[in-house]
Amino acid sequence: MVNNRIETAVVLAAGAGSRFWPYNVVRQKAAFPIANRPLVRRLVDDLAAAGLTRIIVVVGAGEASVRAALRGCPGEIMLVRQPTPAGSADAVMRAAHLIEGGFLVAAGDVATDPQNLRALLDHAVEAQPLAAALVQPLGEEPPHDWLTAHLDGGRLRGVEGHGRGGRHRLCGLYAFDAAALPFLRDNPGVMRAVPVGGMPPAESEIAQSLQIMIDEGETVTAVTAPGYHVDVDKPWQILQANAAVIDAMRGMVDGNVIPASCRIHDGAEIHGRLVLGEDCVIGNRVVVKGDLWLSAGASVTNGAILEGPTVVGAGTIVQNYCQIGGHSTLGARGHYGHGAEFSGVALDTVYCYHYCEIWGVVGEAVDFGAATVCGNLRFDDGETTWRIKGRPERPKAAANAAYFGDFSRTGVNAIIMPGRRTGVYSVVGAGVVLYDDLPDRQMVTLKQELVTRPWGPERYGW
Repeated sequence: MVNNRIETAVVLAAGAGSRFWPYNVVRQKAAFPIANRPLVRRLVDDLAAAGLTRIIVVVGAGEASVRAALRGCPGEIMLVRQPTPAGSADAVMRAAHLIEGGFLVAAGDVATDPQNLRALLDHAVEAQPLAAALVQPLGEEPPHDWLTAHLDGGRLRGVEGHGRGGRHRLCGLYAFDAAALPFLRDNPGVMRAVPVGGMPPAESEIAQSLQIMIDEGETVTAVTAPGYHVDVDKPWQILQANAAVIDAMRGMVDGNVIPASCRIHDGAEIHGRLVLGEDCVIGNRVVVKGDLWLSAGASVTNGAILEGPTVVGAGTIVQNYCQIGGHSTLGARGHYGHGAEFSGVALDTVYCYHYCEIWGVVGEAVDFGAATVCGNLRFDDGETTWRIKGRPERPKAAANAAYFGDFSRTGVNAIIMPGRRTGVYSVVGAGVVLYDDLPDRQMVTLKQELVTRPWGPERYGW
């Protein structure tokens, strides 16, 4: 049903996103595109489609990227600023003067199924709790990585920050009655619902306000997410979110969409549905093995292989027997060709050809030198242990992928070892084997030692 009580949403897009490095340097992480649409734009469009007519976006670091991502949004979009990243409850209170009646709060850096939003909003209308939280089963994920929710049927009986137990996690999506605002206002500024020995940062977390409500006998309910939900907080989660969104896109395709301005060669081998923009081209000897989305002016020609499902941005060229892996997204105005292999997520204006082999996430305007290779398989067949703000983490997926920051480049025959990150504005020189993360604004080159000695016919007995 269409929600008729909650008309306001507060979207949180103000954090520094330091765990998201290198992709937080030139944008707020909520502005990172998944399947070629910024996360915050996806969320705001879905909120509007769910009937929320007043959308307040709280911005801070990277404000310009969020504004750009929201350009052209329908409906009433209001931006308020959080001067310092003091936590999610503080961020909501920055927007309190604009809130009318019940309201929804959503983290801007999530890829979430629209049906999750509808389920939460419908529950808030029907049950009318003081607060409701969207939760998701943890599965095999360790609870100490999350803010966990302890459930008693459909009620929330407690929360815990990065604890040792719990079967569900909070998703960063909440519905509140207007009477909940004092609980957010009176947040103590630190997460106190933590295990013994826990070390929470000094910031106001919405989960702690939920715990105060519970402690004071208020009803806080939980809604289990019926669809996909991915927090995009760390680089490898980009690939998880991209795959989830593309799979959802597949479910919404009924058949081919092929404008009259498109050209498809009879020699193309297509095993999937086509969703094409204006003036797209699919040429001779092309092989498409799954669903394919081509934005306006994109072309796939001369023997290119797309494993599918694949999303290709406007004006991007895919040609000359290159191979694009399944569940890949290519940004706009890119160039992939001449025997290159690419799998993962690439943003706009990426050049990848001349026998490159890339798996991972590639920022904007990255230029790969010929024969750049990512070493994605370790000799021990294990997963790379990362360091995120000094903390060792072993991602459950894509730990061995490579991650290239915006405006970086490589020289010929560069080799990127499993799980390594290249910073923004950095260069990996020709022939370098990159064993460690390369910081922003750095160039690493190979120093070669040459040995010259006499040689000639006399060495062969002449």
